[in-house]
Amino acid sequence: MSTAFESPAERPTLERDVVIVGAGPAGLMAAYTLKKAGKSVAVVEARERVGGRTWNAKVKDMNGTEHFIEIGGQWISPDQTRLSSLVEELGLTTFKRYRDGKNVYRAPDNTRHTYTGEALPVSDATNAEMEKLTDLLNAKVDQMDVARPWKMPDAAELDTISFRAWLQQHSDDQEAIDNISMSIASGMLTKPSHTFSALQALLMAASAGSFSNLVDEDFILDERVVGGMQSVSLKLAQYVGDDVILGSPVRQLNWATPDESTADALNNISSDVRNGVPRNGAPGQVTAYADSVIVKAKNVVLAVPPNLYHRIQYVPPLPREQMIAHQHISMGLVIKVHAVYETPFWREKGLSGTGFGGGHVAPEVYDNTNYGPNSVNAKEGEDPHGVLVSFISDVHAERMWALSEEERKQEILAELAAYLGEEAMHPIAFYLSDMAAEEWTRGAYATSYDLGGLSRWGHLQNEPTGPIYYACSDIAAEGYQHVDGAIRQGEIAANSILEQLG
Repeated sequence: MSTAFESPAERPTLERDVVIVGAGPAGLMAAYTLKKAGKSVAVVEARERVGGRTWNAKVKDMNGTEHFIEIGGQWISPDQTRLSSLVEELGLTTFKRYRDGKNVYRAPDNTRHTYTGEALPVSDATNAEMEKLTDLLNAKVDQMDVARPWKMPDAAELDTISFRAWLQQHSDDQEAIDNISMSIASGMLTKPSHTFSALQALLMAASAGSFSNLVDEDFILDERVVGGMQSVSLKLAQYVGDDVILGSPVRQLNWATPDESTADALNNISSDVRNGVPRNGAPGQVTAYADSVIVKAKNVVLAVPPNLYHRIQYVPPLPREQMIAHQHISMGLVIKVHAVYETPFWREKGLSGTGFGGGHVAPEVYDNTNYGPNSVNAKEGEDPHGVLVSFISDVHAERMWALSEEERKQEILAELAAYLGEEAMHPIAFYLSDMAAEEWTRGAYATSYDLGGLSRWGHLQNEPTGPIYYACSDIAAEGYQHVDGAIRQGEIAANSILEQLG
C-alpha cells in the first residue's frame, strides 16, 4: 500500500479500468474481484488505514499493558455466508462468542432476573404480546423481497408510520414494545424507534432472514474473526497491493458530459445532467481528483456510506433525484463500550455475560473476551482477561457525550454492574468507540432513511449513475448494515462492471 505524497502539486496521474473510492470491506472486495478478473484498479482512501467501519485497536490498562479491542463491526452470523466463505478463502479463522451460563434481564423497574433459554423472564401477558408482535413481524418479512422492499403491496403505508407507532397499533404492553423495538432501534439502526418507519424496520429484519433471527443473540452474534474483523480488509488490501492509496480523500469527480439543452442563458445557468444520463452503468470517462493522486478510469465505485457522498464535488452535479435522495439518508449514533477486567468474573457466578434491558441506557451487554493471536497477543487460546462489550444508542448516547469523562464512565459502569454485579465497576481498562467523531464515518452503525424515504427513493440506491456504481453495507439487501452486506455489495458492483466491460 502506498501513502500520500507531501504536496498536491506532486500528484501523479494514474490510468486504470476502475477507480474505487473507499478502502473498507466493500471497496476492497470490489478491487479484489476486479483485479482477479484481470482489470486494473486504484483504491483511494481518505483515512490512513483500510477497514472503514471495521477497526482493530488497542487500549492500555492502568499498568500500561495493551489489550486488543475491535472498535467497529466484529460479528458473523450463520446467514452471512458470503463473508464466511471469504474469511475461509483468505486463510482466516473464527471463534464462537462465549455464551455458557445464565443470562440477565433488567425489567423496566430495574429489578434483575437471571434466566436460561430464549424467552425473557417477563410476565405471561408480556410474553404473549412479544410473541404476537414477533409473529406479525415475521409474517410481514415473509411478504418482502429484501432486494426490493419498496415493492411490498403496502410499502408506502408502512413507510409513513414510525416503527414505534406501528407496534403501538398492535399492542399496549409497554414492556413488550420496548423489548421488541430494542432489537432494531437501539440494537441496529441506533435511532429512536419513532424516527424510522415500519418498512425500514422490516428491511432490517428481512436482511437477517427473519425478525426471529434478529432477536436471537446466539444467531446474530455468533462468531468473531481471530485477529479481528479488520483482518478481512487487511488481507484484501494485501492482495490489491500498491494500488491502495491511503490518506488521500477524493475531492472532485468528473464523470459525465453536460446536457447542453439544460442550459439557461437568460438566467446564467450552466448546462448539467439534472435529468440523468443515457446508458447507466456503461463505461465512460471518469477522473477522480484526490489529495495525492489523480485517477482516470472507465468506471468508479463509491464505496463509502451515503452520508459521505456529498463530500465529493461532482462535475457535472449529480442528477436531481440523486441529489434529493441522499438528503433523506442519515447515520445513527451509538457508543460501543469496551471494559477489560483481570478475569471474566461473571463466569465464576455462572453467568454468560449476556444481558438485556429494553428502555435502559445500556440495553445489552455481552462477553467479548478475545481468543487467539491478534495485534497485541501472539498466544493461542483464550485471553485470560475478561472483556465486556455494551452499546448505548441514540438519545442516551447524546446524553452520555454531554457528561464529563468521569461522570460518563461511572454511569456506564453502573449500567454494566446492574447486569453483572459490583465487580463491573472496576475494569482495568475502559474505552468508548466514537465513530460519530470520525470525519470519514460520522455515525454508526450505518445509514437508514427518514419516514417515507425508503419507499420513495430506495430504488435508486443500488442503480448506477452513468459510470458511477455504489457499494456499501448501507444499501445491501442480505447483510444490511453488516460486513457481509458490504462484501456482497462490493462483489456485485465489480461483477456488474465486468459485465459492462466485457
